[in-house]
Amino acid sequence: MTELMKRLALFSLLLLPSAAVTAQPDVPVEQWSGKTVLFIGAHPDDDSRSHGTLSLLNANGNDVHVMLLTLGNVGTKDPDLSMIELAQIRRQEEVNALGQLGIPEQNYINLGYDDGRLEYADREELIERIVFHIRRLRPNVVVAFDPGQGEQRWHKSDHRAAAYLAADAARAAEWPLLYTGHLVNHGMDAYQIEEYLFYDTDDADTWVDITGHVENKSNAGAQYVSQWGPEGQYKYYPTLTAEQEAEARERIRSRILDRDGTPVEAFRYHEGVPDAIGR
Repeated sequence: MTELMKRLALFSLLLLPSAAVTAQPDVPVEQWSGKTVLFIGAHPDDDSRSHGTLSLLNANGNDVHVMLLTLGNVGTKDPDLSMIELAQIRRQEEVNALGQLGIPEQNYINLGYDDGRLEYADREELIERIVFHIRRLRPNVVVAFDPGQGEQRWHKSDHRAAAYLAADAARAAEWPLLYTGHLVNHGMDAYQIEEYLFYDTDDADTWVDITGHVENKSNAGAQYVSQWGPEGQYKYYPTLTAEQEAEARERIRSRILDRDGTPVEAFRYHEGVPDAIGR
């Protein structure tokens, strides 16, 4: 083998990891059916970034579950609301939003941590609890914040924590000697997730056509009444006026990505072992 051929062979090998992570799903997301999908986020409303895709997947016969790590019980500037009151409001808003997507309340999981403090929670406890639900549900696909490709993504604190917790839990779930209580006490098996859609990403390579689900997305997003107060002040109003509801829906529609005239949601797709999520 000549020196040039050796260099070309080495160059080809160096390209392989990059090529692997930019591969698209063999079956487009719009055609997925019969899969179990687990969305993981930090707060009630984080799933709104993917509401069009979740609505589409649910309509196509996939079993869609949403797991949020915090109660969303801090994000208000209304001094008259307690943390418990706000948590109750945010739970009902989330259930209402998922209802607009056709996702039943029993498919909503909330781990109950305080908003704004995920980075200070017991990390091993958190990962064990996420792993429990991964092994229980055995999802084909996890939808989560993008932890980064090649280097860490910057997210605000709870989002940053949720990104890494989801990735680390996905990896832990496949090893039977980690959290063996799941296997011994609950009859579960270790489980490896095969596909990922990472949202809130700088490295999007998959755009899901949400035509036909824009209305569901805007209706779902408008359910977060506690976050649609005037001028973005996060003040809670038990009901919105018709004008405020219309403004909320229009604001959601205005944020939807347009790709060649098609409404889309953007993701970074990964297939294979979780060790390669960031490569």
